[in-house]
Amino acid sequence: MKIEDGFGLYLVMTDPVVGYAKCAEAAVRCGVRFVQLRMKNAAPEDVLKEAREVRAVTKGTGTLFIMNDDPELAVKCEADGVHLGQGDMPLRLAMARFQGLKIFGLSTHNLGQVQAACEFTPDYIGVGPVYATPTKAIPDPTLGVEGAAEMIKAAPCPAVAIGGINFENLPNVKRAGARNFSVVRAVCQNNDPESAIRRLQEIWATADK
Repeated sequence: MKIEDGFGLYLVMTDPVVGYAKCAEAAVRCGVRFVQLRMKNAAPEDVLKEAREVRAVTKGTGTLFIMNDDPELAVKCEADGVHLGQGDMPLRLAMARFQGLKIFGLSTHNLGQVQAACEFTPDYIGVGPVYATPTKAIPDPTLGVEGAAEMIKAAPCPAVAIGGINFENLPNVKRAGARNFSVVRAVCQNNDPESAIRRLQEIWATADK
């Protein structure tokens, strides 16, 4: 699927305090282009239940729904696509096996992985972690804004800066050359996710002015 670059916020939902469906509802109201469901180590039946609720919220809207890690589960819940990590099913295999999915995203953590992605051209890549983040049990080395900017410049497709991004450091991410960014905690740990999303969007819109 052709994805226009410069869509801004890509929301990754992990343990939102208001619940997954309500967090997705806030994203839809704010016009967020992507929401991803990421439930690490959860039982498959629990993930599928939440996924179907998020699908119901996002269906027919301008918000695309992405499942983390598992293309088979993405098909089951009728998600728009899947996001794969470097340790998940290889991108080429997933694209061949699950042709019903419209979008394939891929995490990249260094320039070599970005260059390797050029061969199969995912619909977008995640670039990170830009800053240190506690959302991964075994974190990848921090890139910093300069390292992330180098990878984004080399990307064959839209790139999403991710990892430790918050209200305070978001302007630095944009000024470094990012056209899109992702957050987890800045929205998911907020009791009012809609206000958090709108604040992020406002910061992003004015960061380089």
